Amino acid sequence: MADLFRLSAVSAFSDNYIWVLHDQSRAIAVDPGDATPLLAFLAQQQLALSAVWITHHHADHIGGLPQLGSHFPGLPVFGPAGVSGVTQAVGEGDTLTAFGSTVQVWAIPGHTANHLAYLAGQHLFCGDTLFGAGCGRVFDGSIAQLFHSLQRLATLPPETLCYPAHEYTLSNLAFAAAVEPGNAAIHARRAADSARRAQGLPTVPTPLAAELASNPFLRTAMPEVGRSASLHAGQNLTDNEDIFATLRSWKNQF
Repeated sequence: MADLFRLSAVSAFSDNYIWVLHDQSRAIAVDPGDATPLLAFLAQQQLALSAVWITHHHADHIGGLPQLGSHFPGLPVFGPAGVSGVTQAVGEGDTLTAFGSTVQVWAIPGHTANHLAYLAGQHLFCGDTLFGAGCGRVFDGSIAQLFHSLQRLATLPPETLCYPAHEYTLSNLAFAAAVEPGNAAIHARRAADSARRAQGLPTVPTPLAAELASNPFLRTAMPEVGRSASLHAGQNLTDNEDIFATLRSWKNQF
């Protein structure tokens, strides 16, 4: 069934995206860390903000909520319990509706302990858990949580479109190429995404199939990834979670 909404990326700060689902008159915003560019977009498109979805509590994802609330009194803000500005707490197994579509709420902890994703049909709003060719750092979650959250996302249909909250793809692909220099998909993606950035275009969303082919954090079972992680760690790593933890630590200093 065709989507009953459109999707737009509103740029915020230096590399954030506020994803906006909208029809002709209403909009839903995901992770509005800055109200100013979002309000400008809504005014330009003549849209009223009808809801907000929050993936986690970091300031660059929730910072715009007070200003948005003053512009749209009674604005429902869905997100993890206990997050400042959230008016309706949601969590694993909950469902929302958006323009006639059912939206699943998934708990995908790791980057933070309370991180959520929103799955609207084939559209996955994954916050800072899954990035283009990468994944988030661990803050108040755990590396084991992050590993299992990404493994869960990897079970979605390959045509699922992934909408991360940051434009990090090119730097992540540089790391991916260091981990898997023999992976042609990584080199092809770097060329294509470099061209997109040169034109001022986002590199995301990306199909999950592309992430499975070029994102090292989803490829811990691949022999070259394991060899590279083992070489970096200075010991033979055979467990996928250990390989993942090594990759995340390596990327932190890359």
